[in-house]
Amino acid sequence: MSATNPDPTTTEERTPFVRVVTAGLVGTTIEWYDFFLYGSAAALVFNRIFFPESDPLVGTMLAFTTYAVGFIARPLGGLVFGHFGDRIGRKRLLVVSLLLMGGATFAIGLLPTYAAIGVAAPLLLTLLRVVQGFALGGEWGGAVLLVAEHGKPEHRGFWASWPQAGAPGGNLLATAVLAVLAVTMPDETFLDWGWRIPFLLSGVLVLVGLWVRLAVSESPVFQEARARAEASGVREQAPIIGVLRDHWREALIAMGVRMAENVSYYVVTAFILVYATQQAQMSNGPVLNAVLIASAVHLLTIPLWGALSDRWGRRPVTAIGAVGVALWSFAFFPLIDTGGFWSMTLAATVGLVLHGAMYGPQAAFFSELFSTRTRYSGASVGYQLASIVAGGLAPLIATALLAAFGTSLPISVYVAAMGAITLVAVTVSRETRGSDLD
Repeated sequence: MSATNPDPTTTEERTPFVRVVTAGLVGTTIEWYDFFLYGSAAALVFNRIFFPESDPLVGTMLAFTTYAVGFIARPLGGLVFGHFGDRIGRKRLLVVSLLLMGGATFAIGLLPTYAAIGVAAPLLLTLLRVVQGFALGGEWGGAVLLVAEHGKPEHRGFWASWPQAGAPGGNLLATAVLAVLAVTMPDETFLDWGWRIPFLLSGVLVLVGLWVRLAVSESPVFQEARARAEASGVREQAPIIGVLRDHWREALIAMGVRMAENVSYYVVTAFILVYATQQAQMSNGPVLNAVLIASAVHLLTIPLWGALSDRWGRRPVTAIGAVGVALWSFAFFPLIDTGGFWSMTLAATVGLVLHGAMYGPQAAFFSELFSTRTRYSGASVGYQLASIVAGGLAPLIATALLAAFGTSLPISVYVAAMGAITLVAVTVSRETRGSDLD
């Protein structure tokens, strides 16, 4: 049996492969729960308790501005975690990222509101959002690489997509908790103290995530690459230098591939809460339930798209998603405008299924673009830099377009333009399916 391509079904001294995949999925689910919880709260709560002197739409824009700050911090996290992840290993950095994210989320649940401490409240909220973004910036690269580097190349798209499923898994969990609270308590109670419960729950989830991750061994591909580097006696340069010198084109391709994926996701999962409640005049409960159903379907379809990328290639599957979300964006908002629960559920579900065609293959795609000793840095930087101009600004841009034009058409054009950028990036990229990560 090859040392670099362990058979997932074989028991050996390294961590069994299924446990590696489980650790990736559980950890990313918890981290995305923390991150998405903030986005949902920004749309439903923070505009009223941290920015109460603004009118509802302006307050929402201010809340989404603090939301975007988390995305700005993500590339910095990707740089720092990527550097040390390429130097000392993937596993240790994953434990650190989980502790940072969980601690910041738990602290948000304890924050005084604007009514209690004035302007210090939104400032502290923004600071904790920066910590969240920094932690998530390091999480993604380590989680997907740990799985990708343990597995066999012919099934890498499928197995590496499971940590990707942690994103809808976290959104599903966050939305489920908020939906339960919306049903079980009056709006006044939820606004007073009920919103804190999901944030404080993060403390328990982090303990579960640590228990799973601490039991996982380091990536065998990384260990062998480090051993070769040490045996050569040559002093290695900083990984980011290698990315900028040898893999700058791949980093730009990764950014382009992310544009439609990232923008469409946050329009469907975060901005929908604003549009449906303020434009379509729907209550919070049905909107949260629609996103809940869509996220459940999304979670199940991501590995399927990953498996298809093992058969068809990373580029064709990603292109299907880019074209799909671009076209669907013009049906998405009219379905919500009907005011019907099932129409809104259909809009969100199809949007997320098409998003999964881009997101499912992404872990394997980006892992295969870079060499082992620069892989954490290269994949993280390409992935996270796009987050600033794509997902980080998407809810804010969508809200501003709605405020300026009073109609959803400019938002659909915006999503379609991002689809075109991703399609160009996929076209100029090489096909990476089956690449040897060693």
